[in-house]
Amino acid sequence: MKPPSIIKHIAVLTSGGDAPGMNAAIRAVVRTSIYEGIRVSASYRGYQGLIDNDIEELGARSVANIIQRGGTILKTARCMAFYEPEGRAIAAKHLKERGIEGLVVIGGDGSFRGATKLHEEHGIAVIGLPGTIDNDIYGTDVSIGFNTAMNVALDAIDRLRDTAASHDRLFLVEVMGRHSGQIALNVGVAGGAEVILLPESKMEPEEIVAQVINAKERGKSSSIIVVAEGAYPGGALGLQKHLEASCGYEVRSSILGHMQRGGSPSTRDRVLASRLGYMAVKGLLEGQSGVMAGVDKRGTVYVPLKKVFDKKKELDMQLYEIAKILAI
Repeated sequence: MKPPSIIKHIAVLTSGGDAPGMNAAIRAVVRTSIYEGIRVSASYRGYQGLIDNDIEELGARSVANIIQRGGTILKTARCMAFYEPEGRAIAAKHLKERGIEGLVVIGGDGSFRGATKLHEEHGIAVIGLPGTIDNDIYGTDVSIGFNTAMNVALDAIDRLRDTAASHDRLFLVEVMGRHSGQIALNVGVAGGAEVILLPESKMEPEEIVAQVINAKERGKSSSIIVVAEGAYPGGALGLQKHLEASCGYEVRSSILGHMQRGGSPSTRDRVLASRLGYMAVKGLLEGQSGVMAGVDKRGTVYVPLKKVFDKKKELDMQLYEIAKILAI
């Protein structure tokens, strides 16, 4: 822990893909700052707003009635200019001109890399908050948006199972997760899926077909396969073509896509985001910088940002084994 800081003005931004609960985190950052007697500003469209000087000071009423809203009121955008030292120098210049000494970045791995560069090159104190539905960020048990995304996907699976059972069909449900199977694994278990396909443990097509046929031979007239988008070449549609030619089911695919990102955040995501937003401001005032505020079995923790993007979050392989056993 560094000595307490003399920060009097902080900024907050959202970066990367939007996630339900980001607005709750923004609200917590703004209101905690005001309670602590420090000024707080927002950068619109993430790092692009820092470069464009699209920065606005906020008050407590600026974040009224947003805790229940999905997405992010601050907008988010890709910013190629921030990848370059010259772009980061412009961003730091705008921050310093406004007297902003600390920055809260709500986003994922790529967003944290940018925050780390800004801290190292220009001395801006930064704290990251994990905001991604993929829940693939090392150092925190759960990220903002993950719980809501799971609930959305599970609701879809429950509805599709009714149709699958009525028509004796095989349904493929594609969920987000190009590099991480966190959503697929959890909703697959909760939805009673017969097969779960994960990027971390890819199956050969023949093995998938064998599992579907075995399920049918055990008396199952319909099945659900949950497919993380990065688990099979071509995703669910690619797998559908193979299965239609290999087993006796009528196959349908449902690609949930970006609908998992939207909608009102769950209770759990609102509480998590509120806690982490509060901890971000408290951390900056206590002298923390270059860290992410996360949660694990110890409670709320600060994890060095370099550790966050240098290490890979492991999938719960015991839960994967449980899924296989319960699918019989």
